[in-house]
Amino acid sequence: MQTLQYLILRDMAFQIGEMSAEQLLDGQAHVWNHLFSFINSMSLKCAIELGIPDIIHNHAKPMSLSQLVDALPIPKVKSHFVYRLMRLLIHSEFFVKVDVSDEEEKEHYWLTPASLLLLRNAPLSVAPLVQLILDPNMTEPLDHLSEWLASQRHTSPYELVHGKVLFEHLGLQPGLNNLYNDATSSDSRLLTHVLVRDCKQIFEGIKSLVDVGGGTGTTAKAIADAFPDMKCIVLDLPHVVGGLEGTNNFTYVAGDMFENIPSADAVFLKWILHDWNDEDCVKILKKCKEAIAVEGGKVIIIDMVLDVHGTDSGVRETHLLLDMAVLGYYNGKERTEKEFAKLLFDAGFTSYKITPAFGMRSLIEIYP
Repeated sequence: MQTLQYLILRDMAFQIGEMSAEQLLDGQAHVWNHLFSFINSMSLKCAIELGIPDIIHNHAKPMSLSQLVDALPIPKVKSHFVYRLMRLLIHSEFFVKVDVSDEEEKEHYWLTPASLLLLRNAPLSVAPLVQLILDPNMTEPLDHLSEWLASQRHTSPYELVHGKVLFEHLGLQPGLNNLYNDATSSDSRLLTHVLVRDCKQIFEGIKSLVDVGGGTGTTAKAIADAFPDMKCIVLDLPHVVGGLEGTNNFTYVAGDMFENIPSADAVFLKWILHDWNDEDCVKILKKCKEAIAVEGGKVIIIDMVLDVHGTDSGVRETHLLLDMAVLGYYNGKERTEKEFAKLLFDAGFTSYKITPAFGMRSLIEIYP
């Protein structure tokens, strides 16, 4: 940790313009690294749009540069740029280089665990989430962050740019709405795979569950399939669940979580609270508490909890980036355990338990 004396001396040097050449160049490199880091995301988007993970996967073995170029839907005149794209994606650990000694081109490309999750038709693909987050509808609001901060009118940068808050805008844009539902469903498939396989104990004794803001029902349906004796309900806005049909133990309800949540033994909130400010979160949680007015009921939350992973700098950076993202999309926020606890107690709950169970996200169980 930097000492106070060092910080004072450093600031004095900055004030009188006496930075060394090393300090100047290190500072410049730091700025440049952040300035161009968005190109990592855009290169990943390019690879998905070109189908590079699927092309290599369908080849069924490591692929040379010339084989990849021949398989890509690009003109030959552009083929020499592919090496540079792949060089960056290898550095970003989306692909690896494999030496194949018995071929003329010894260097071949192969998939990593991350790129396996980018296959378009893979059961646990997260490619739709990449496509949503990097869609201009979602990136443009963050380009107007300073303008929004100076504005006294708009609730979020998204509203500043698009004229409506995100959820209202989705209801008017069928293409974007489909993209949003595909992205949230893809995230739900991966998380629910882990949830019903490794965390079944959290559903013990629960006979009914309502998934609030559950989208098209990916999570609730997986829970219903894993627990046939449990009644599962998806609550979401009419433009999300309209026309969708359930099964014997799985149903849809069109509604607004701020007005009413169907009664159940448990209420499930996956990546919901970070979309809302503190005041709205307390309102949602109060409705959750009304819905579980039964002995043994609880609310099950899956969300990010800042700093719960200790000093893992990679996780912390992702948490902070997501915090700025939800600020741009919804004027939402990621929260520390202390901030979550205040919300829960303000809503009338008496106790909670946090378990870092889902990678960068945590399981939060709260009790009346």
